[in-house]
Amino acid sequence: MDAATQFGIHCGFTIPIHDSGGLFAALTFASDERQPLFFRVIDRYERALELIAIFFHFHACRKLSDGRIIDGIVLSRREIECLKWAARGKTAWEIGRILGISRRTAAYHRDNARKKLGAPTTIQAAVRLALSRPSDVT
Repeated sequence: MDAATQFGIHCGFTIPIHDSGGLFAALTFASDERQPLFFRVIDRYERALELIAIFFHFHACRKLSDGRIIDGIVLSRREIECLKWAARGKTAWEIGRILGISRRTAAYHRDNARKKLGAPTTIQAAVRLALSRPSDVT
Protein backbone atom coordinates (compact mmCIF):
# COMPACT_ATOMS: atom_id res chain seq x y z
CA MET A 1 0.00 0.00 0.00
CA ASP A 2 2.91 2.35 0.68
CA ALA A 3 4.21 1.87 -2.87
CA ALA A 4 0.76 2.64 -4.27
CA THR A 5 0.63 5.86 -2.31
CA GLN A 6 4.04 6.85 -3.66
CA PHE A 7 2.57 6.58 -7.18
CA GLY A 8 -0.40 8.75 -6.23
CA ILE A 9 -2.91 5.93 -5.90
CA HIS A 10 -5.38 6.63 -3.11
CA CYS A 11 -8.18 4.17 -3.73
CA GLY A 12 -8.79 1.12 -5.81
CA PHE A 13 -10.53 -2.15 -6.47
CA THR A 14 -8.50 -5.36 -6.73
CA ILE A 15 -9.75 -8.57 -8.29
CA PRO A 16 -7.93 -11.74 -7.20
CA ILE A 17 -7.58 -14.38 -9.92
CA HIS A 18 -6.97 -18.06 -9.28
CA ASP A 19 -6.59 -20.42 -12.22
CA SER A 20 -6.83 -24.19 -12.52
CA GLY A 21 -3.04 -24.49 -12.67
CA GLY A 22 -2.73 -23.11 -9.15
CA LEU A 23 -1.45 -19.73 -10.34
CA PHE A 24 -2.55 -16.56 -8.63
CA ALA A 25 -2.72 -13.04 -9.98
CA ALA A 26 -4.56 -9.82 -9.27
CA LEU A 27 -5.78 -6.95 -11.39
CA THR A 28 -6.33 -3.57 -9.76
CA PHE A 29 -8.37 -0.64 -10.98
CA ALA A 30 -7.12 2.43 -9.17
CA SER A 31 -7.67 6.15 -8.90
CA ASP A 32 -5.62 9.05 -7.65
CA GLU A 33 -8.64 10.55 -5.91
CA ARG A 34 -11.45 9.26 -3.74
CA GLN A 35 -14.43 10.09 -5.90
CA PRO A 36 -17.96 8.77 -5.47
CA LEU A 37 -18.18 8.26 -9.25
CA PHE A 38 -15.24 5.82 -9.15
CA PHE A 39 -16.99 3.68 -6.54
CA ARG A 40 -20.33 3.83 -8.36
CA VAL A 41 -18.66 2.62 -11.57
CA ILE A 42 -16.91 -0.19 -9.68
CA ASP A 43 -20.18 -1.24 -8.02
CA ARG A 44 -22.12 -1.10 -11.27
CA TYR A 45 -19.57 -3.00 -13.38
CA GLU A 46 -18.02 -5.32 -10.79
CA ARG A 47 -18.98 -8.52 -12.67
CA ALA A 48 -17.77 -7.18 -16.00
CA LEU A 49 -14.47 -6.11 -14.42
CA GLU A 50 -14.06 -9.61 -12.96
CA LEU A 51 -14.54 -11.10 -16.43
CA ILE A 52 -12.05 -8.64 -17.90
CA ALA A 53 -9.53 -9.66 -15.24
CA ILE A 54 -10.01 -13.37 -15.92
CA PHE A 55 -9.67 -12.94 -19.70
CA PHE A 56 -6.61 -10.75 -19.25
CA HIS A 57 -5.00 -13.35 -16.99
CA PHE A 58 -5.77 -16.16 -19.45
CA HIS A 59 -4.26 -14.29 -22.38
CA ALA A 60 -1.24 -13.13 -20.39
CA CYS A 61 -0.53 -16.73 -19.35
CA ARG A 62 -0.74 -17.85 -22.97
CA LYS A 63 1.67 -15.14 -24.06
CA LEU A 64 4.12 -15.94 -21.28
CA SER A 65 4.14 -19.69 -21.80
CA ASP A 66 6.94 -21.11 -23.92
CA GLY A 67 4.85 -23.33 -26.18
CA ARG A 68 2.40 -23.06 -29.03
CA ILE A 69 -1.24 -24.05 -29.04
CA ILE A 70 -2.45 -25.73 -32.22
CA ASP A 71 -6.16 -26.58 -32.29
CA GLY A 72 -6.17 -26.68 -28.49
CA ILE A 73 -3.06 -28.89 -28.29
CA VAL A 74 -0.10 -27.43 -26.41
CA LEU A 75 3.36 -28.17 -27.76
CA SER A 76 6.39 -27.34 -25.66
CA ARG A 77 9.16 -25.10 -26.93
CA ARG A 78 11.44 -28.15 -27.28
CA GLU A 79 8.81 -30.14 -29.20
CA ILE A 80 8.42 -27.22 -31.61
CA GLU A 81 12.20 -26.91 -32.08
CA CYS A 82 12.63 -30.62 -32.79
CA LEU A 83 9.67 -30.68 -35.17
CA LYS A 84 10.94 -27.63 -37.07
CA TRP A 85 14.38 -29.20 -37.52
CA ALA A 86 12.80 -32.49 -38.60
CA ALA A 87 10.81 -30.57 -41.21
CA ARG A 88 14.13 -29.37 -42.59
CA GLY A 89 15.17 -32.98 -43.06
CA LYS A 90 17.35 -33.30 -39.98
CA THR A 91 17.66 -36.68 -38.28
CA ALA A 92 17.24 -37.12 -34.53
CA TRP A 93 21.03 -37.32 -34.24
CA GLU A 94 21.47 -34.04 -36.15
CA ILE A 95 18.72 -32.34 -34.14
CA GLY A 96 20.41 -33.49 -30.95
CA ARG A 97 23.72 -32.01 -32.07
CA ILE A 98 22.09 -28.72 -33.09
CA LEU A 99 20.16 -28.34 -29.82
CA GLY A 100 22.80 -29.80 -27.53
CA ILE A 101 20.67 -32.75 -26.45
CA SER A 102 20.96 -36.49 -27.01
CA ARG A 103 19.63 -38.23 -30.12
CA ARG A 104 17.12 -40.08 -27.94
CA THR A 105 15.86 -36.85 -26.36
CA ALA A 106 15.48 -35.20 -29.77
CA ALA A 107 13.56 -38.23 -31.06
CA TYR A 108 11.39 -38.24 -27.94
CA HIS A 109 10.36 -34.58 -28.36
CA ARG A 110 9.83 -34.94 -32.12
CA ASP A 111 7.72 -38.08 -31.70
CA ASN A 112 5.82 -36.64 -28.74
CA ALA A 113 4.82 -33.61 -30.82
CA ARG A 114 3.72 -35.92 -33.64
CA LYS A 115 1.60 -38.01 -31.26
CA LYS A 116 0.04 -34.96 -29.59
CA LEU A 117 -0.97 -33.62 -32.99
CA GLY A 118 -2.38 -37.00 -34.01
CA ALA A 119 -0.19 -37.06 -37.10
CA PRO A 120 0.87 -40.44 -38.50
CA THR A 121 4.18 -39.02 -39.77
CA THR A 122 6.63 -36.36 -38.69
CA ILE A 123 6.13 -34.55 -41.99
CA GLN A 124 2.38 -34.31 -41.39
CA ALA A 125 3.02 -32.97 -37.88
CA ALA A 126 5.48 -30.43 -39.27
CA VAL A 127 2.90 -29.31 -41.84
CA ARG A 128 0.31 -28.79 -39.09
CA LEU A 129 2.85 -26.72 -37.16
CA ALA A 130 3.76 -24.69 -40.25
CA LEU A 131 0.11 -24.01 -41.05
CA SER A 132 -0.72 -22.86 -37.52
CA ARG A 133 -1.43 -19.17 -37.29
CA PRO A 134 1.16 -16.81 -35.76
CA SER A 135 -1.54 -15.70 -33.32
CA ASP A 136 -1.46 -19.26 -31.95
CA VAL A 137 2.05 -18.64 -30.70
CA THR A 138 1.93 -18.21 -26.97
